[in-house]
Amino acid sequence: MSGVCDVLVIGAGAAGLMSALTAGRRGRRVQVIEHANKVGKKILMSGGGRCNFTNTGTTPGNFLSANPHFCKSALARYRPGDFVEMVERHGIAYHEKELGQLFCDISSKQIVRMLLDECQAAGVQIRSQCAVLGVERNSDGFEVNTAEGRFRAASLIVATGGLSIPSLGATGLGYELARQFGHELLPTRAGLVPLTLSGKHQERLQDLSGLALPVEARCNGARFRNFMLVTHRGISGPAILQISSYWQPGDDLRLDLLPDHDADAWLREQKRLRGAAELRTVLSEAMPRRFAQRLCEVWLPDKPVRQLDEPQLRAAAELLGNWPLVASGTEGYRTAEITLGGVDTDQVSSATMESRRVPGLYFVGEVLDVTGWLGGYNFQWAWASGHAAGMAA
Repeated sequence: MSGVCDVLVIGAGAAGLMSALTAGRRGRRVQVIEHANKVGKKILMSGGGRCNFTNTGTTPGNFLSANPHFCKSALARYRPGDFVEMVERHGIAYHEKELGQLFCDISSKQIVRMLLDECQAAGVQIRSQCAVLGVERNSDGFEVNTAEGRFRAASLIVATGGLSIPSLGATGLGYELARQFGHELLPTRAGLVPLTLSGKHQERLQDLSGLALPVEARCNGARFRNFMLVTHRGISGPAILQISSYWQPGDDLRLDLLPDHDADAWLREQKRLRGAAELRTVLSEAMPRRFAQRLCEVWLPDKPVRQLDEPQLRAAAELLGNWPLVASGTEGYRTAEITLGGVDTDQVSSATMESRRVPGLYFVGEVLDVTGWLGGYNFQWAWASGHAAGMAA
């Protein structure tokens, strides 16, 4: 078979479906092709199956990019409230979990159903299990050769996502197409990903797997306060996933293990009030008992608090407030929520997502060098960049 349309979208994830329904509402004939067996797989698994579909506090400061200004235009023209309006119009119940994160009350399937219903209302055609074999550009636009035949379109929107979670069908197709049409790529790596430990660093924590505690993680000027989870291979949890996007092997990573206290003042207060108590006992009231015990076995004096002299007290406070964590790497794309790097935004219009090199070619969502924090920001970028391309294509 073959087909002719105005706009062809490669990829039926968040950014692709938003691009398609936006272009369709403008009267464009839109065809979406998706190589996976169903659409919106990453939407379906996100947020533990409840989809953290946006964050009400989204600002350009919540994103990493070689050009931090690039995301401003699209984010300003399609805001979290615009997506919430669509969610409410479809009668989907939702709640705010923390820090502006909005989740479905029932299931992420409702978000996919909403996007598909909006696409259908806009006349968008969607074809899944349709692998792209090649793309050519000619005088009329683009010709895409697929396992299902050839499609022709004046505009082509690349919404292929990144390399994260290959088990959901992630591929490097978007990067290959960018290269084919003369676009520069910035190095890609896993983001929002658990960190791994090795050697003695892993041995010291391995048997604490499953234990969680609040920390403030700090690296390269970024800091995130939330929970850390000890895993059998290293560390995870929201604070670690956040800082992982700023960390690379060899970088200095520090944790404040008493994020609710000034460690020095708190220790001195404990010495004054409870001098006879063991340090591990005192610490176990501010963190899990087994973690406090391990700190005192390996890093801190294992004695009553009153026996800490001034140098020991200062050293203990420094360690608790600035614990050095030597990570060896990350879990990689297998478990990463997002891909850092990608298509260089210098060669893409920030207003329309259109290539500055090839008229009619657009890049949206994760394939671009724009990466959000944990907490609904990457979905908001998908909606905003998809909307920008859909309005222009």
